[in-house]
Amino acid sequence: MSIRTAHRITGLTGTYAAPGDKSISHRALMLGGLAVGETRITGLLEGEDVLATARAMRALGAEVTRGADGAWTVYGTGVGGLRAPSDILDLANAGTGVRLLMGVVATHPFTSVFTGDASLRKRPMERVMTPLRQMGARFTAAEGGRLPITVEGAAMAMPIRYVVPVPSAQVKSAVMLAGLNTPGRTIVVEKQATRDHTENMMRHFGASVSVERTAEGDVIALDGQPELRGRPMAVPGDPSSAAFPLVAALITEDSELTVTGISVNPLRAGLFETLIEMGALLEITNRRIEGGEPVADVTARSSALRGVDVPAERAPSMIDEYPILAIAAAFAQGRTTMRGLGELRVKESDRIAAMAKGLAANGIAFQELEDGMIVDGRPGDVPGGGTVETHMDHRIAMSFLVLGCASRKPVTVDEDEMIATSFPDFAGLMASAGARLEAA
Repeated sequence: MSIRTAHRITGLTGTYAAPGDKSISHRALMLGGLAVGETRITGLLEGEDVLATARAMRALGAEVTRGADGAWTVYGTGVGGLRAPSDILDLANAGTGVRLLMGVVATHPFTSVFTGDASLRKRPMERVMTPLRQMGARFTAAEGGRLPITVEGAAMAMPIRYVVPVPSAQVKSAVMLAGLNTPGRTIVVEKQATRDHTENMMRHFGASVSVERTAEGDVIALDGQPELRGRPMAVPGDPSSAAFPLVAALITEDSELTVTGISVNPLRAGLFETLIEMGALLEITNRRIEGGEPVADVTARSSALRGVDVPAERAPSMIDEYPILAIAAAFAQGRTTMRGLGELRVKESDRIAAMAKGLAANGIAFQELEDGMIVDGRPGDVPGGGTVETHMDHRIAMSFLVLGCASRKPVTVDEDEMIATSFPDFAGLMASAGARLEAA
């Protein structure tokens, strides 16, 4: 086990490419595997989570290879053409990967078994299984609806109309992926919009997907059993990963750092909106469309931040970024309140509890709410000096290493290997920018 410590620095600088978006990388491999012909993917995130999805798609019959140029090629089986895997599908720590793949196989008439690492086996899967049962799939799960899970795919899948009870792009996407191999029209109703990468990418591959805004919410309709065609995919940079070096630049003195090619999909850009409200000097330039997604370059400069109340309805557009937002809030003048974060209780860790303990260990006043958190900032006077239990959560680890870049005393995290699940070169990028991270 390596233990990494972050020391106070000034002057983070440089221009860097964001690692590929994890959510889009998972979906590109799956939809490429369900398409006919070749899908060439550039910018794929080569973190452990995405590599687990690549292995699973191979086991299900798709041909998935990495070229010497770093691009990935997928030759798909066509919708309905996947085969039963010969072994258990191990998704390691990939929560998105396992939930979406359960949707993929739920409407294929074979049996598959999913498992993952110790962290993933603790995370609930019932919210995905509930609608997939309605489509005809059967599940045998460990206690509490957890992995390992055996999926008996429906021999005659039925289209459903499903109202998502709690905002979740993973649940929506699992139902839509199941709907691809289901005759008729599958409908998902979202009372609150979540990231729309699945809808965008399905259209990119040739599926008919419509979205109607109604009083009930967004009604998303997918016509089943389309013939998906392999298409080139350029994966944009992940805003969740880019947030770490950008916030580090905001809270350290004499810093100016640019991350290029970040997805600025409006349903993913809540963190940038919030930081700007807090007074962050963020400049978004070179807006463009790549792979069907809006992208841009983002520059962050040292900023005097102030506390804000973050609207609860903004949570779906930045759910993965609340840990690093809490770090920014620790350096802001006044109080920052964040609500609507119930989903953070069932991520790789209970992120609300983990942030509460980590901030307290580093001298920051924090109130833990059932569905949120309150941080009282200490601009220019964050003590640091604590050791943080990460609970094998990559975002908790990176967040507190960022805190250590600007706190008075060094900050240590108990584990950092799992950072590779989403940001394999985090330490390298931060060191190139001027951060001082030490490994034991």
